[in-house]
Amino acid sequence: MERQIAAEPERATSRGVLGGATSTQAPDPARALLSHDRYRYSAITRRPDFAWPEGKRLAVYVALNLEHFAFGDGLGAELCPGGPHPDVLNYAWRDYGNRVGVWRLIDLFDELKLPVSVLANSSIYHYCPEVMDAFRARGDEVVGHGRTNSERQGVLSPAEEQRLIEEATDIIGRAEGRRPLGWLGPWISQSAVTPDLLAEAGYQYLLDWCMDDQPVWFATRDGGRILSVPYPQELNDIPSIVGRKDSGEQFAAMIADAFEEMLAQSAKQSLVMGIALHPYLVGQPHRLRPLRRALQAIVARRDDIWITTAGEIAAFSRTLLDGIVPT
Repeated sequence: MERQIAAEPERATSRGVLGGATSTQAPDPARALLSHDRYRYSAITRRPDFAWPEGKRLAVYVALNLEHFAFGDGLGAELCPGGPHPDVLNYAWRDYGNRVGVWRLIDLFDELKLPVSVLANSSIYHYCPEVMDAFRARGDEVVGHGRTNSERQGVLSPAEEQRLIEEATDIIGRAEGRRPLGWLGPWISQSAVTPDLLAEAGYQYLLDWCMDDQPVWFATRDGGRILSVPYPQELNDIPSIVGRKDSGEQFAAMIADAFEEMLAQSAKQSLVMGIALHPYLVGQPHRLRPLRRALQAIVARRDDIWITTAGEIAAFSRTLLDGIVPT
């Protein structure tokens, strides 16, 4: 029994534990925790200062998730949970986003002259190519977002996950004439090697981690690295509207309050504010109206902020001197 207990820290240490104890030393519970080993702790108030382009302090970007789902199989957000497959109600509710909601949002983005980071399932290119044509005509950035949101990549074997990344990337690259540089996993799903696979596939940044208001360098295997750009889970209509059952007015108020607070905070540290949207949610008329008001208030401060894309934030961050972006 004693030998088994003593061996536990050694097994954990080989998996990346911070400071595992030896067999003759009592383990420190605060140090014997498994770690992702991607980045170190860094207090945002103690970092070197920097500014975004033109001396701006707050970078704001909109991330629009374009997602396609299998009919009668796999994962999918639910308006009314618990129905049997084929789940016509929830499938059709989500499909509204690709048929109606996205076009209402394109009109809104055009009206406000807002650039967008389009987080696209690669199956969108087959299902509704007209949607991607419209964003291409606008000059928007396309971010890899898996093949479909009916699956999670984090549960796949490394070989299967690598194939998923390659398939999605190739489809986007052929359609857009250039491969995407950013990635968000379907359902924010990662395996233990996802950052490594993304870096090796040529990706420059990922969006899955919501632990900071500034970009952070992630370590990858063989001495590599990939940038993590802040992507919101609070200012995100899925957790807000589907998870917490917030109204469209409540979600829009969150955006407005976060903007005013982060604009004030950015006097001390340059920050990133992302807004994550899904057409089948905020493309609904009763949610689109309050969203319009919230975004109008943001673009009215255009001269005070950097309205941009996730890719532009990543590109600028890569130009900063080592030590500015935390690791």
